[in-house]
Amino acid sequence: MFKPNTTIAWIVECNNKFLVVEEIENGINVINQPAGHLEKDESLEQAAKRELFEEAGIELEPQGLVGIYQSQVQGKDIQYLRFCYYCKVESEQLPALQPQDDDILAAHWFSIEQIEQKQLPHRSHMVQICFDDYIKGQRIPLSAVKSYL
Repeated sequence: MFKPNTTIAWIVECNNKFLVVEEIENGINVINQPAGHLEKDESLEQAAKRELFEEAGIELEPQGLVGIYQSQVQGKDIQYLRFCYYCKVESEQLPALQPQDDDILAAHWFSIEQIEQKQLPHRSHMVQICFDDYIKGQRIPLSAVKSYL
C-alpha cells in the first residue's frame, strides 16, 4: 500500500529576515526551512512546533499555512505531502537561534534576496516554492486544518 511521507515546514519572518537552517545533504551544505516528518500520534501543528524547536531552538505559534504541497523525488518512488506553516514575529530584535538537533549545522536569518540568490543551495525545489508563495501573500487559515487525534 502506498503512503506519502507527511512533512511540515515553516516560513518564519522577522524584520524582513527569514529563518533558514543549514544542513548537509549528500555531502553538500544546503539551506532548508525548519522542517521534518510527522510522527505517530502527533497532530500537524504539534509536529510543526516540535520541528521548529528542534531545528532552531525557538517556540512560536503558527499563524496559518502558506500552502499544502504534493511532490515527488526525481527518479525515485518517494512522494511527499508538505504542510508549510508561517509565523511573522513582531519584534525589534531577531530571536536568538539555538538548534537542538545535531543534524542542523546552524540556523540563520537571511533576507529574501539571499534565499533567492542561493548563497547556499536549497535542499529541494520546495524551499523556493514555499518562499515564493509566502511573498505572494498566499495564506490558509489554521481553522482549515482539523485534528481528531
